Amino acid sequence: MDAPDAAARPVADDLVARALAGPPRLGRVRVVCVDGPAGSGKTTTAAALAASARAVGLDARLVHLDDLYEGWSGLGGSLWPRLTAQVLEPLRRGLPGRYQRYDWVSSRFDDWIDVPVPDLLVLEGCGSAPRAVDTIAVLRVWVEASDELRLERGLARDGADARPQWERWMRDETEHFARERTRERADVRLDAFGAVSR
Repeated sequence: MDAPDAAARPVADDLVARALAGPPRLGRVRVVCVDGPAGSGKTTTAAALAASARAVGLDARLVHLDDLYEGWSGLGGSLWPRLTAQVLEPLRRGLPGRYQRYDWVSSRFDDWIDVPVPDLLVLEGCGSAPRAVDTIAVLRVWVEASDELRLERGLARDGADARPQWERWMRDETEHFARERTRERADVRLDAFGAVSR
């Protein structure tokens, strides 16, 4: 993993302090969810948070929901039940989790990824903080950016041919976030560049 940007460090340190302020709610594991629309900066935020946690001696594990979606239509459906069964429920019982990673190139689930029982579990990705997480999360972080910036970032990563998939995904996530009231339920809101917006 790349080292986090120095500018992100104070925000990440604050997020770790907030996560440690309360007791664990998933067995002995503290769960932090970094949610928000695609291309908003969630991955950068989550990586900085995990690095800050490790810097103070915590065993922090990062799970990217990109590895769990069943392709471009994977935001709903089996995502949360699969994450719960494969990762969250074992960790709640003090056992390692294990999830099957989705291979976007071959359009199928492929290898298995182990998730040892950590001090801090960072769930990163669109849909990582639905209402179902409220009983186990110690911190819900919302990261947002303009639609224009997000689409620009997405197409730079995935190529111009991915525009139809990105546009459909953006519609799906808008519906998801409205239904779950994800932004309103967040404990912390950040903008695309890591600045606290609330």
